[in-house]
Amino acid sequence: MKNNIFINRYVMACAISIVLALVGFISMSSLPIEQYPNIAPPQVEVTAYYMGADPKTIIQSVISPLEESINGVAGMDYMVSKATSTGTATIDVYFKQGVDPDIATVNVQNRVSKAQSQLPSAVVNMGIETEKRQSSILRIIGIQCTNGKYSDDFVSNYVDINIKPRMQRIFGVGSVTSLGNTYALRVWMKPDVLAQYGLTPDDISTAINSQSFVTSLGNFGEQSDNKYQYSMEYKGTLKEIDEFNDIVIKTTDGGHVLHLKDVAEVEIGAKTYSFKSNISGQPGTFMLIFQSPGSNATEVNQRIDQMCEEMKATMPDGLEFVTLMNADDFLFAAIHNVVETLVIAIILVILVVFFFLQNVKATIIPSISVIVSLMGTFVIVTLAGFSLNLLTLFALVLAIGTVVDDAIVVVEAVMAKMENGITDAKEATRQAVGEVSMAVFSCTLVFMAVFIPVTFISGTSGTFFTQFGITIASAVGLSCLQALTTCPALCAIMLKVTEDKKDGGKSLLYYTKKAYDASYNALFDKYSKGVKKFIKRPGVSWILMGIAAALLVFFMMKLPSGLVPQEDQGMFMVEVDAPEGYTLEQTYDLLQQVEEKVKVIPEMESYAMVSGYGLISGQGSRTGKSVRV
Repeated sequence: MKNNIFINRYVMACAISIVLALVGFISMSSLPIEQYPNIAPPQVEVTAYYMGADPKTIIQSVISPLEESINGVAGMDYMVSKATSTGTATIDVYFKQGVDPDIATVNVQNRVSKAQSQLPSAVVNMGIETEKRQSSILRIIGIQCTNGKYSDDFVSNYVDINIKPRMQRIFGVGSVTSLGNTYALRVWMKPDVLAQYGLTPDDISTAINSQSFVTSLGNFGEQSDNKYQYSMEYKGTLKEIDEFNDIVIKTTDGGHVLHLKDVAEVEIGAKTYSFKSNISGQPGTFMLIFQSPGSNATEVNQRIDQMCEEMKATMPDGLEFVTLMNADDFLFAAIHNVVETLVIAIILVILVVFFFLQNVKATIIPSISVIVSLMGTFVIVTLAGFSLNLLTLFALVLAIGTVVDDAIVVVEAVMAKMENGITDAKEATRQAVGEVSMAVFSCTLVFMAVFIPVTFISGTSGTFFTQFGITIASAVGLSCLQALTTCPALCAIMLKVTEDKKDGGKSLLYYTKKAYDASYNALFDKYSKGVKKFIKRPGVSWILMGIAAALLVFFMMKLPSGLVPQEDQGMFMVEVDAPEGYTLEQTYDLLQQVEEKVKVIPEMESYAMVSGYGLISGQGSRTGKSVRV
């Protein structure tokens, strides 16, 4: 490396650094932002509905045929199934890391289609949903009625018709789960009257389906001498309660016509009475919004905010949005702390370099190398398909102290040559780079070799820490590139042999350097004497090393282990599991008792609760969930 071309072609070296920094800045601006890398395995959820069936019947007639058909789908790891007392069957299919979730969804859908012939017709008619799922909740939004004009069923119905479909169309939103009851036509049959006329619920269902349907009746006037042809129309499904009341069930022998209103009560009610919720003590419901894999959490939240502002203008009076949880709150706070640490670390590194080199221009050179290396790392992070998260930023924080080393070695070697009598900066740089280039290159390879093996770790831990290892190894590799390209070029044009002698012995820098040299020489003498004593007594060194190794093993075994530390995210969820046999209303009363205990907490901003659903227990009359922020 004695004939380093960048010493004479400093413009090319500077151009490389500028381009690398600019591309790095553009890459940093376009990186998706998230808290941690996505380590959850791809998940596909299959949901079927068998209204009125008990969990045992659902397992036998719905879940078992679906499991037999889905089992063995390409890339599948395992699956978890559950049936609820509300007639819902859910099968969560988990795939191995690296499987494309879109392809997995298509494969599962094909398996579900094969099993439909074995399912009850009521399940097939209700439809079977197959969708990919993201385990991390991006946002929880509540919609509450502040004037008491609307019930929670009305709010839930409004959400399902007007808000949920628009939320699902937002780019980056994986799925939206609404926890509430929507409106539906309820037919409450009278068992005693049915028995009197010898009817069964199937007779009522058949009558409704045969008189409320959509069909094509064809044309009138085809193949005739008529001048016009008419397409016949049928009014189709019934829409008004009176129309359903007039449905004919049967005709008696005496000519009496039996209508639906004679054997049942028809009203507008809830589709299912599975949920009962409120927002801060007022009627309302809330939605769980899940992020799609690889999307930018910050941009998705911005689109959600924009859509909420647009929908406020058309919402009925009294309905308001309440943000119960936003991933950006904790994410921005955590990233802000990491970025703040990153800036402080850069400043401290620059100050330390200046203190040791005692030269302003010599300090600027490694400082430029640090900034360019860090910015260039974002290019590699983007090309690798990583995100801007706490691990990649933490890797950059740790890399700052290392990426400056290579540049310091080159600058210090050049300054040593110039202090020893070489007045030509280019010649001093050429000789210095020739002596230290192999050392810089080999030290960089050794450091990168420590972190690169992380990429070969399999499983969740490997997926989690791969971004950390690649990021810090890339930053160190770019620092070596900077030390062998830009640093020699800047040393050749910036460093001057007479720079430290301009102010003689009168400047503060002069006295600071003298004090530093005296302190360093004194410390170096003591260090040298200590090293000589250990060289003369090698046994003591081995004993101390053994003690240190034993303490290392001891503390590693005693320290608790975990993937990531627990952090305060400004919210918590409480799940209530009521005793067996509790109804939805009883569970809701139990949740209200919990509400009375926690709503007096002065730090609490808002809360919401729902009876009939839990993230762990799933759907059921004796489960409930409370969200507090």
